[in-house]
Amino acid sequence: MRVLVVGGGGREHALVWKLKQSPDVKEIFCAPGNPGIADLAHCVNIEPSDIIALADFAKNQNIGLTVTGPELPLILGLADEFANRNLPIFGPTRAAAEIEGSKAFAKGFLNRHNIPTAAYLIVNSLEEAAAAIQEEAVGTPMVIKADGLAAGKGVFIVESKNEALNLVKALMKEHALGSGKPKVIIEEFLHGNEVSFFVLSDGSKVLPLVTAQDHKKAFDRDEGPNTGGMGCICPATVMNTEMQKRILLEIVNPTISGLAEEGRYYQGILYCGLMITTEGPKVLEFNVRFGDPEAQAILPRMKSDLFHLLMEVAEGDLKQQDLEWRNELAVSVVMASGGYPSNYEKGKPITGLPKGKVELDNDLLVFQAGTKVSNGQVVTSGGRVLAVTALHYNLKAAIDRSYAGIKQIQFEGQHFRKDIGHRALAHLSGDNK
Repeated sequence: MRVLVVGGGGREHALVWKLKQSPDVKEIFCAPGNPGIADLAHCVNIEPSDIIALADFAKNQNIGLTVTGPELPLILGLADEFANRNLPIFGPTRAAAEIEGSKAFAKGFLNRHNIPTAAYLIVNSLEEAAAAIQEEAVGTPMVIKADGLAAGKGVFIVESKNEALNLVKALMKEHALGSGKPKVIIEEFLHGNEVSFFVLSDGSKVLPLVTAQDHKKAFDRDEGPNTGGMGCICPATVMNTEMQKRILLEIVNPTISGLAEEGRYYQGILYCGLMITTEGPKVLEFNVRFGDPEAQAILPRMKSDLFHLLMEVAEGDLKQQDLEWRNELAVSVVMASGGYPSNYEKGKPITGLPKGKVELDNDLLVFQAGTKVSNGQVVTSGGRVLAVTALHYNLKAAIDRSYAGIKQIQFEGQHFRKDIGHRALAHLSGDNK
């Protein structure tokens, strides 16, 4: 069967790499792809936001399954356009994808269905925001969220009223994130361990995948601004079987059934960003796609055929089954451009990449994200440039191996956190400080 993957980042590189391992996948296209993906698939010059062109391509090329990587095309209605043309696609409809597309909608949904989350206020004007901040309606520190999409950079933790007021003014009046949406969420700051929990759903049945722990802050010791993710470990060491049962019972099942009750049948992967508090799991956010860089850590551990799973979801008939996973842990470290997530330079030549493949060494993988080819050389073209993933039975050994891989790759101004997995190591050693 022919498969189309939409997107061109590290997540999509991992998806293409994993899908290609299925004996039932004969040919893969990727729109628009990147130089790493081009070693595995045919790259097509179509932007993920051009849903009409994507549907036309899928129809003309007799694509048997389209897999959507990023959230934007889903929020724009890519799955709806494909459904109208009877084209199989993995990913939720526009109505279901609103659970990521609008944080205000997501909070209201959680409240309507009694799903645990942080206390919050939704404000529609600077005056409302100022009053809520002055009254410390959710206490301090507090979390400020822009309502629309912000590529992982729309969440801010603020320590003081003045900082909160200045931030809200920038978001609402100056459109600092470029979304043009004045709505802002002011939220209680939750204490605990943050985890990413993934499930597949065909609209009614649910199949959990594995957990992961992202590292969102730009700098070591979890300092600096939020990013799209600077590294990841899989599975999350803070999780246990009992907590996973609670998450399914208290969060996942009510979310899928609640969306169905509202006519928003969810077919795709649901990424639950959670905080494991002393009171139990609480929702921080929902995403409607594989995480990035979580996919680069999760998919190398999957032994099951990914294509068959995604096809079952697209057909609305997910089989209840036990997935097979490798026993090794995975650690993925992101190499970013200097200055990310703020201003950064592009066009820096990259050396040390594996030639024509993902594997730098056995169980040491490189997934390209912000790259392109210029004058025959792979160069940087984005903030997060690539991710190096290592697998090992021992977490410390996996961490060390990932950083050893990073040492083999060079580009001017490269930036990466040097403490990916530190929380997991502390948890395993019993030191949670």
